[in-house]
Amino acid sequence: MSNEILIGKVQSVDTGNISVQVDNEELLNSVQINQIVQIRSTKTGEKIIGLISKIMRKAVSEKIDDQSDPDLVVENLIRVNLVGTLMDAIGTERNVFKRTLNTVPSIDADCFLLQGSELSEFMNIISSNSKNPLKIGKYTISDESDANLDGNKFFQRHAVIVGGTGSGKSWTVANILEKATQLKSINSLVFDLHGEYKPLKKLPNTTLLKIAGPSDKPDENNIIFLPYWLLSYEEIESLLLDRSDSNAPNQSRTLFDLIIKYKKEKLEAEHKQDVLDNFTVESPIPYEISKVLSSLREKDTEMVPGARSERQGPLHGKLTRFIQRLKSKQSDKRLNFIFNADDKLLAYDWLNSLLTNLLDFGNGKGLKIIDFSEVPSDILPLISGLIGRLVFSVQQWMDDKKRHPVALFCDEAHLYIPASLKGSMEEKGLASFERIAKEGRKYGLSLVVISQRPSDVNKTVLSQCGNFIAMRLTNPDDQNVIKRLFPDNLGDFSEMLPVLDIGESLIVGDASLLPSRIKVDPPSVKPNSATVDFWDEWEKTKSERGIEQAVESLRKQQK
Repeated sequence: MSNEILIGKVQSVDTGNISVQVDNEELLNSVQINQIVQIRSTKTGEKIIGLISKIMRKAVSEKIDDQSDPDLVVENLIRVNLVGTLMDAIGTERNVFKRTLNTVPSIDADCFLLQGSELSEFMNIISSNSKNPLKIGKYTISDESDANLDGNKFFQRHAVIVGGTGSGKSWTVANILEKATQLKSINSLVFDLHGEYKPLKKLPNTTLLKIAGPSDKPDENNIIFLPYWLLSYEEIESLLLDRSDSNAPNQSRTLFDLIIKYKKEKLEAEHKQDVLDNFTVESPIPYEISKVLSSLREKDTEMVPGARSERQGPLHGKLTRFIQRLKSKQSDKRLNFIFNADDKLLAYDWLNSLLTNLLDFGNGKGLKIIDFSEVPSDILPLISGLIGRLVFSVQQWMDDKKRHPVALFCDEAHLYIPASLKGSMEEKGLASFERIAKEGRKYGLSLVVISQRPSDVNKTVLSQCGNFIAMRLTNPDDQNVIKRLFPDNLGDFSEMLPVLDIGESLIVGDASLLPSRIKVDPPSVKPNSATVDFWDEWEKTKSERGIEQAVESLRKQQK
């Protein structure tokens, strides 16, 4: 690089950072936090790259001799975090930047500030390292340079996208999805809790799906039913069983036996001997919940022969409350997507059609936006975890040669991947996402955790993520979570979180060669996440009232 601007010489060296003494006052006044510097390396053909983390001016005492008073000397220092090595071009290859330190600078090594064309050239080197980059925006320090992420590494190591309300988080997600839909065989699911991402149906290879509402029927297109028999035994137990009931152990064992019995009957009716020999209570095999309920009633009122007359059976009266809970769940219209009794949902091959709907990446259905807006909040963790578990299981059992990578975009993740558990349903749902975070990469399953409250998101899941897009966060608890996730050698890089502009982000991780402050490009198709302008809306004259319609929707549990 030519026209280098020498700002000073290395004064002290630590493992991951250095101090540079600056003699030129004008240069000291011109440098800013997070500007990029390069330091001469002891190895030929290499330069060490760093980020300015601190600018200091301090007075030091210096005695001329024992008799005279000490003179005050001003010392100008900048603190630099070392982030990688720039290697000169060899033959026809271009310069290459790597996030490794082959050496550390020597004392008195020259330190240069990158500006103008030199800075643009360096940023272009970073952005061109990926063969098929994910363009996300522009670098704040070099707004003529595209900020590209490595799309492979972004999904391989899982990702976190966080930001407070109005920071541009949804736009960033929409931007990434928009770029992904331009690929031929995108395969992603978006857990859309509030219908924010419905406008993205305009994108190519995109389809909208919806978890069934109270009046939806199984023969409707793009409506998802998740019948009770898909739940694992522990999941259905958490949905139906009250552990505080003194008869809970009896109820649990009886439910277990009946599920095994009726799953076995289904396999026998379908002549599935190969499955029958190996199935367990966890196997996703249809059975009729109405038969389970009838058997529970029989056992709850059972009389058995006694020495002189009939006496109550071993479970007489011990299943009454459990039966009431099951009937209550069955009749709850909000749970239509679980307890709908349509024969289509009991077909042995129905699971194939469900997973094809979720995972098929052909016929313009690569990006599936799943609307969870009609799922009751108390069972949201269980249902989102169920979908996650099904996708993981299919990927795990699929032939390696036929496996196609899938990404799960978990919007409002703090609602179903919580840091603190409040019940067994949350625990069962969380277990699915923890397993995806820990093992998903081996089976081509990626997790993108999206939240405005990272302090409320499970720490185990966050710790497994290797990429972070952090937008403006003003809550100290949320800031501290992200600070702890950032690498130690970035020093005070995360201190910018509360002062980021709308649409600005800090990007750190395997997908970004250099920790960067980036202005994210707005998506061409914007999600429904705009903040309401209260003052402007109140100023308008309006005659329409929506209260009656809202009350009816509330009663019907459907918009």
